[in-house]
Amino acid sequence: MKFYVRRFAFYLATLWFAVTLNFVLPRLLPGDPATILLQKLARQGGEVTPAMIRSVELLLGTSDGASLWSQYWSYLGSILRGDLGVSISNYPEQVTTLIGQALPWTLALVGLATLISFLIGIFVGAYVGWKRGTWADHIIPATTFMQSVPYFWLALLLIYIFSVTLGWFPIIGGWDTWTFDNPEVSFAFLKDAIWHGTLPALTIILSSVGGWLLGMRNMTVSTLSEDYITTAEAKGLRPSRIFMTYAVRNASLPSIAGFTISLGFVVAGSIVMEQVFTYPGLGRLMIQAVQGNDYALMQGVFLVITLTVLAANFIMDMFYGLIDPRARNNG
Repeated sequence: MKFYVRRFAFYLATLWFAVTLNFVLPRLLPGDPATILLQKLARQGGEVTPAMIRSVELLLGTSDGASLWSQYWSYLGSILRGDLGVSISNYPEQVTTLIGQALPWTLALVGLATLISFLIGIFVGAYVGWKRGTWADHIIPATTFMQSVPYFWLALLLIYIFSVTLGWFPIIGGWDTWTFDNPEVSFAFLKDAIWHGTLPALTIILSSVGGWLLGMRNMTVSTLSEDYITTAEAKGLRPSRIFMTYAVRNASLPSIAGFTISLGFVVAGSIVMEQVFTYPGLGRLMIQAVQGNDYALMQGVFLVITLTVLAANFIMDMFYGLIDPRARNNG
């Protein structure tokens, strides 16, 4: 029980520190969100009156009478109420509304791509480790090279080949805005969304499968040298049963632990990839917030990413404490 209390207290303190950092960092950037919003309203032909200036400052919590400490406590209270504020770059949309619109796209694209990359890396890596010393080892340099290629360069290369040259896939967007002006869940819309998401998903898979594959290959080679594998071979068990039941099952445990932690980073998505493909996910939303000095939107996106990463790590810690007594004793 002490182990679980210690871990819970640790993650609670980490959450408080992350939320505090989330509040401070956007305010270190140059510019004032209230001034930006008022300039935007003025460009749209609106009259900027003193009453409007006061209203905007109160709305964004940047009035001269509010100290940084007061803004901090107001920010904590808003988080507890589920109020993340109003976005100035998408005024007058609520931050929760914008995140709710972008989050499903990131979860669907990055989540599925991460799962596919993990499964391919696990099974291909196990096969390469089983067939070590053969032609299968040549797969490792190719996947390792793809992993070392920068995301944006690989994305641009795929766009040039499959979109510009061959014309098989669209260049940008998450769906065809001309066909689906107000997208609704339907077979035609899902088909179009999958078509638009193929190249971004392929970018993620090609860039990440090498790590899973190499790790699983090395763990398989190490597992095959264990005594229980030798015992299974001495008993005359079929090679396919030794491979699946004894080798893959035991060698995949570290990779499964790593995959659980990587799920926490799914919400963060691939910022560069989403920007290259103009994909409507959280990564692109965060870049838009930074470019517009949108404090509320930046804080909202960072908060969602922080919560998911901490939650994934917390669940993994609890799981390890449950299955491994050494973790509880040494924790």
